[in-house]
Amino acid sequence: MADASFDVVSKVDRQEVDNALNQAAKELSQRFDFRGVNATIAWAGEEGVALQADTEDRVVAALEVFREKLVKRGISMKALDAEDPQSSGRVYKISATIKQGIASDKAKEIAKTIRDEGPKGVQAQIQGDQLRVTGKKRDDLQAVQQLLKGKDFEIALQFDNYR
Repeated sequence: MADASFDVVSKVDRQEVDNALNQAAKELSQRFDFRGVNATIAWAGEEGVALQADTEDRVVAALEVFREKLVKRGISMKALDAEDPQSSGRVYKISATIKQGIASDKAKEIAKTIRDEGPKGVQAQIQGDQLRVTGKKRDDLQAVQQLLKGKDFEIALQFDNYR
């Protein structure tokens, strides 16, 4: 019998983020407390989101609206990396990015955690921006998943290709 395996990934469904962004933009255009402050939210490149408004507190509130929409769509807050509000002339801006993939230092940290605290006979291999975890027993792999869910690696983790 072949070894059982699964992949540890950090992916975000781009369509769900796009839907959350569109819902947030609609709410910003319709809500009473955002009238007259020129609050906007839009894509800034492939993984970036740009928010802007006339006042600092309104741009922070716009970011909160966007966060609420992401949570309702099942996207982890660990996937959103937002900067502090920046004054740019008469407007305040916040740039945010959607984090995808596991950076090599985080991947090494996760692999070390699996090696040190996981069940015996389970290996983790770094494959680009994801990890492949293999083991003889499926119970051991489920124990590794529970171990990783219990730790905070400051990134959103998902488990794919469970075989």
